[in-house]
Order: sequence, then structure tokens, then C-alpha cells
Amino acid sequence: MTAAYAALTGAAVPTRRAASLTGLVRSTAIRRGNAAAQAAAVGATRSVPDPVNKLTALERRRILDTLNSDRFVDLAPLQVYAQLLDEGTYLCSVSTMYRVLAEHSQVKERRRLARHPAMVCPELVATAPRQVYSWDITKLAGPVKGQYFDA
Repeated sequence: MTAAYAALTGAAVPTRRAASLTGLVRSTAIRRGNAAAQAAAVGATRSVPDPVNKLTALERRRILDTLNSDRFVDLAPLQVYAQLLDEGTYLCSVSTMYRVLAEHSQVKERRRLARHPAMVCPELVATAPRQVYSWDITKLAGPVKGQYFDA
């Protein structure tokens, strides 16, 4: 039925007349036609060509090697970009530097920072009276949450 409706509307027959000839409701015929068109569009996926200015693998490797060199390893990409421009070298944009670093999971703090372990506060725990003596604490935590011992 929808094929006949599509053939009639394709032959310049008005949609109201095509619907009455085929016995279909116009909205149903249009909806089925749109669904068929969408199914055809999904089946025919077109390949998107690569941009002409896309960086090659060698250029990306050069950017990564430059950013990881001893000279620039502790600097942010914006600082590397500025220093290279001062020397008259344009490697790529700052956003491209970040993009290349992100591809290699290197977008993080680039400076060498000391990693200190988290300090644990010493805690005195008493399980019975007269086990822990302290001069500045009036209540000591007991073995159960909410249970305290008086010092």
C-alpha cells in the first residue's frame, strides 16, 4: 500500500487523492515513508574523508617528543608554545598540544612534585578504664563508636 502511495505522489498526484485511492490515512503513509527513508539512510553510511590539514603520525610523534624533552618536560603546553614562538619555531597550536598529550594520557601536572603520604593523626584508644592517660583530653574514644571513657 505504501509503495502505491509513494508511486502516486511521485507521479504528482495530490496526497489527499493518493490516500483515498490507496485507502491509507495520509499521516500513516507519510510516517511509513519517513521510516523507510530513515532505514535507507542508516544502511547507506557514507565515509567522511580525513581533513587535508590533519597531522601525520610523524608530526604527532615530533610534538610528543618535543613536549617530553628534558627542556620542556616541566612546562605547561602554553609555556612551551610561547618559548618555541620566541625562537621562531611554530610546531602546532596549544590546543593541538593538549590533544596529543591527551591521546597518550599525559594531561596532568607536568612539574615534578613531591608526593607525600597522607599523615595519620595518632589516636589513643582505650578498651577499659585506666589504660590510657593524657593530660589534655577529657574523653577518650572507646572500642565502639559513641562510647567514651573519662580521663
